[in-house]
Amino acid sequence: MTLDVVLPALFAGYGVAILVRLRTDDALPLARLGSGPLPARIWKAISLLLIISAVSDVLIAVTLLLGHAEWRPLIISVVTSFTLLGIGLLSLSHDAEGKAEEGSDGTAPETSHPSEEDAALIARLDALMRNDRLHLDPDLTLARLARRLHVPIKQLSAAINRTTGENISRYVNGFRVRGACTLLESGESVTQAMLGSGFNTKSNFNREFSRVMGQSPSAFLRRAQEGQRLTGAQVSPASKEAARETALQTWRR
Repeated sequence: MTLDVVLPALFAGYGVAILVRLRTDDALPLARLGSGPLPARIWKAISLLLIISAVSDVLIAVTLLLGHAEWRPLIISVVTSFTLLGIGLLSLSHDAEGKAEEGSDGTAPETSHPSEEDAALIARLDALMRNDRLHLDPDLTLARLARRLHVPIKQLSAAINRTTGENISRYVNGFRVRGACTLLESGESVTQAMLGSGFNTKSNFNREFSRVMGQSPSAFLRRAQEGQRLTGAQVSPASKEAARETALQTWRR
């Protein structure tokens, strides 16, 4: 009887704790910044499964206490069906990475005014991104950035939010998008620009490029090519190499 109470309480407690933790921007400091909201979505699914499991255990215990043991298979079947359905919907999502959470008008939430300490920290971060080209690493994480700057993860995340009005993922993707623009203008293909600027999935690249530039990478490339045809400019291998180097040193606007 003790286990019938303790186990559901533990499952529900862990599930709620995960959901509460995911409410902060620095909830998953070891997740790749290029993965978008997919890691958080998976953890939300895990937390919900824990809560559902706790509820099902409680229902089974109640039915046994009431002398209706014949209801137990039905409860197990219903819970299992909903669990499998949820897993299936998650895996079959046509855009597994989803859209970044944002306000209804597509802007970042309002934040408090940055302090001088925030500004100094962001200046150090900008210099680190420019000099060490960290945005080109598709496996870059918030924890790694904080470690390089020798500051707590929460402090770095909060400083970025207060100073730029963006989360860490959008901040880093801004560098990547502007680097991709340089590569596209040099004549690189969309795929080459995506890989050369630090993105590792096309869906995330297209979404972030459209957010920053207001148009798709393909549309940007077409306009760049049309401009080159009108001016009669030819893109040489040397200029492509120079563009790659410029993209590596893209500076945050």
